[in-house]
Amino acid sequence: MVGSISNTTFPANVGIHALEFYFPSKYVEQTELEQFDGVSAGKYTIGLGQTQMAVCDDREDVNSIALTVVQNLVEKHNLSFKDIGFLEVGTESIIDKSKSVKTVLMSLFEESGNYDVEGIDTKNACYGGTASVFHAVDWVESSSWDGRLALVVAADIASYAEGPARPTGGAGAVAILIGPNAPLVFDQGVRSTHMNHLWDFYKPELASEYPTVDGHFSNTCYIRSVDACYSLYTKKYSKRYSANPEQLIKSQDLDHVVFHAPNCKLVQKAYGRMAYNDMLQDPENEAYASVKEYATLAHSEESYYDKNLERAMMQFTKSEYQKKVLPSLYAATNVGNMYTASVWASFSSLLSSTADEDIINKRIGVFSYGSGSAASFFSLKVVSSTQKFRDALDIKSRLEKRVKVTPEVFAGLLKLREETAMLKDYNPIGDVSTMVKGTYYLQRIDEKFRRTYLRA
Repeated sequence: MVGSISNTTFPANVGIHALEFYFPSKYVEQTELEQFDGVSAGKYTIGLGQTQMAVCDDREDVNSIALTVVQNLVEKHNLSFKDIGFLEVGTESIIDKSKSVKTVLMSLFEESGNYDVEGIDTKNACYGGTASVFHAVDWVESSSWDGRLALVVAADIASYAEGPARPTGGAGAVAILIGPNAPLVFDQGVRSTHMNHLWDFYKPELASEYPTVDGHFSNTCYIRSVDACYSLYTKKYSKRYSANPEQLIKSQDLDHVVFHAPNCKLVQKAYGRMAYNDMLQDPENEAYASVKEYATLAHSEESYYDKNLERAMMQFTKSEYQKKVLPSLYAATNVGNMYTASVWASFSSLLSSTADEDIINKRIGVFSYGSGSAASFFSLKVVSSTQKFRDALDIKSRLEKRVKVTPEVFAGLLKLREETAMLKDYNPIGDVSTMVKGTYYLQRIDEKFRRTYLRA
C-alpha cells in the first residue's frame, strides 16, 4: 500500500495514482442553444468548438460536487480516509467568505477518525486546482511528508449572465490522488509560471455567481501566458533533460498536450501558438517554410491580433493537434468550462480514451491558466499502465447516460440559481430523481446559512 511508505525514505517518482471526474446529470445541446439565443448556426459549435454543456439546478453547489467526487474516488479505488494526509481544494465558486470547502469535505473523514489532514482552499480563477496540485506534490516531496497520500479537488460551477459568454458555462469536479511511485510522474524542475495583474475576468459581486468578463481580452491574455510559460518551459526542460541544452524542446517533442479549456477553439489556437514559438527559435528550418513569413512579427503586439497568423498556425498544426490534443477535449466539448477543474477534466479525458500502447513512456505537457492572471506549463511522463484510469473514469459512456434539457429549461434553472443564491432558511426544489446514484445534493440551508447534504 503506497500510504504505508516510511517517512525516512525520500519519495521517488511522485505523481498521479488515480483520478475521479464528476459532472452533473443534466445537459443542454449547443445547437439548440444557438437557435434559442437567435445566433447564427455554428456560432457555439464551430466558433467555440462546444457540443453540449452541463446544467445545474439549486440542488448542486461547490460543496456537493466536491463531496461527490471525493467519495466516489475513495470507493472506486478501495482507499481508506486514513491513507490521506493532505487535502486541498482549488475553486473559485465561493459560497462562504470564511469557511473552506475543504472543511466541509472533512465530514467524510469523521468515521475514520482521521483529522490530521493538511491543506485548505486555494483561489485564483481557473488556476486554483493546479496550484493545489503543486502544493500537494511539494508536500509529498518535503520533510513534512508522513508517508500518506495527498488528495487535490478542483471543483467549480461556471455560469454566465445572458449574453455571448453564456454558452461557455459548465460544471464539474476532479479529484487527483498524488503520491510516490506513481504511474504518471511529474517532471521535476520544469514548472514554468507567469503571473501578472489583469482585469480580464473577475467576480466583484459577491452576491452573484456571474463574473465580469471581457472575453476577447481574456483570450488574448490566455495566449500571452502560453507564450510566456511555454517559452520558459522549453528552456528549463532542455537545460535539465537534454543532452544539448542549447537545442530547445519543441511542441512536436511532447506526445500529448493538455490545456485549460474555456472553449475548445481557444485550445486549438493555443496549440498553434506553441508551434509559432518553436518557429521563432528556428525560422530557417525548412519545416516552417509555409509559415516563415510570420517570423517578422516575432512577439510583437500585432502578433496577438493577426488573424492570418492565427489561421496559418492552426492549419500548420492541424494534424498534430488532432492526434495530440483533440483526445483530451471530449469532456470540455460535452461538459463545458469547469474553471479550476477544466484542465484536469481534459487530463482525465486523455487518460480515459488513450490505450496503453499510445501513452506508456509518453510525455504529457500541461498548460493551466486562471484569469487575473496566473498560468503555468509543466509536464508528466507515463511510466506504467493507465488501464485503471480508463476503467475508473469511463467518461464517454457516463456522458451518454445524462438527461437532456431544453434551452428553456436551462435558462429557467439558471434563473432559479440567481434567485436563490443568497437565501437562508431555504429548502431547494430541484429534481433529484435524475441524479446518478452516489451524487451528493443540497438538502437544506437553515436560518443560520448552514448547509446540509444528502447522497442519492
